[in-house]
Amino acid sequence: MTRPLPTLFVSHGAPTFALEPGAAGAALRAFARAVPTPRAVLLLSPHWMTRGLWLTGASAPRTIHDFGGFPAPLYALQYPAPGEPALAARAQALLAAQGLVATIDPQRGFDHGAWVPMMHLYPQADVPMVQLSMPADLDARTAAALGAALRPLREEGVLVIGSGSLTHNLYELDMAAGDTPTPEAQAFVERVSASLASGLGPAAFADQLMATPGLTRAHPTLEHLLPLPFARAAAGEQVAVERLDGGYRYGALSMHAFVFA
Repeated sequence: MTRPLPTLFVSHGAPTFALEPGAAGAALRAFARAVPTPRAVLLLSPHWMTRGLWLTGASAPRTIHDFGGFPAPLYALQYPAPGEPALAARAQALLAAQGLVATIDPQRGFDHGAWVPMMHLYPQADVPMVQLSMPADLDARTAAALGAALRPLREEGVLVIGSGSLTHNLYELDMAAGDTPTPEAQAFVERVSASLASGLGPAAFADQLMATPGLTRAHPTLEHLLPLPFARAAAGEQVAVERLDGGYRYGALSMHAFVFA
């Protein structure tokens, strides 16, 4: 019997992360080298926000450049990973078994919350991927329920990823700050890390996450944080947690990742 894969939360940063891997890109590449190559990836990103749940079902999803005002080389990047319609159908069935209705979109491509971190994890674009949308009304408890519903995929060779950002206050970004974090961003990262290390189950962690001091400053809106309870719950009730230190960008943007095994 093969060992179940871990699950992963990644901070995907600004789109320029694709061209500027830094410490975060190196950490993701090291993770990919250290674990068995998955047969496929299922990834939740806040950059596909929908009414209800949707899954990508295209066999050859396009690379979506869903951003503006960045350097021209960024728009030339392509991530031609194949889709896997059979995995989309499997995920749809697992969600349905928990009363969660998902629709398969046969044309949707991969947004930058998916393909940018995948460029560092699997740069050859040879691992099939299915993307899960984020319902516009998603909360932390429901994000955990989504992850728990998809937990069996770990034993089927699928790497489940929540792609977001551990801090995401765009109003406080300072392009001159480099990799020096603001005290507030660093404090929030350490509080969340401590919560994850405390051994809380998925639902209790989701509740504690929403009560973390400094939450509203680190996340004026929650969409980039909700992939974290999703990835945590997909791993199981009791897990080992490893933080992949990716440093900070622009003062207020954490690039840390977490592995749940």
